Amino acid sequence: MSPTDGADAETAEQARVVAVARQLAEAEGWAAVTRRRLAERTGTDIEALYRQFPDPAELMETVALGGFADLATALADARSATGEGSGWPAVVTAYLDFAYANPEVYDAMLAHTPDLTLGRDPVPGAPRAVFAELRAALAPMAAGRDPDTLAEVGWALLHGTVMLTRGGRLRPDTQEQREQMIAVGLLAGS
Repeated sequence: MSPTDGADAETAEQARVVAVARQLAEAEGWAAVTRRRLAERTGTDIEALYRQFPDPAELMETVALGGFADLATALADARSATGEGSGWPAVVTAYLDFAYANPEVYDAMLAHTPDLTLGRDPVPGAPRAVFAELRAALAPMAAGRDPDTLAEVGWALLHGTVMLTRGGRLRPDTQEQREQMIAVGLLAGS
């Protein structure tokens, strides 16, 4: 066995642990994601889990980075499927669909990992990719406004909508109307 084979096996094992952590979090919440439960579900020695993720925050950050990568892919796919214009309405739908379908991963991405922000340097690639997709979708609507700031406002609007909706703080009977306003006109240039 070459050193490369050992590294590949370790990477594959780590990816499996992360996938199980993500599934367990979505099924039972982050409190259920313990090393003991991960060891049971993955058949991994608990000591190996301590070596792979000495700090539980590292595991959550790894899940969060994977979530950002998945969201960036979903946004890019939605934007490219439109084939014309900004693709903002499709991006809005893709963003909200991802957030509502993956609430625990979404929380890991945007509530439990404060170091994964755009306001700090260096920004990890996955959050930066999500921002780039939002910016690309909104840039055609900038109308003289700073596209980065418009993307920040768009992201804040989407995130606020997700969190307030999930928290039951918005009227459920107007959800579709809110999403339509965000997608079609709220950020359009004057």
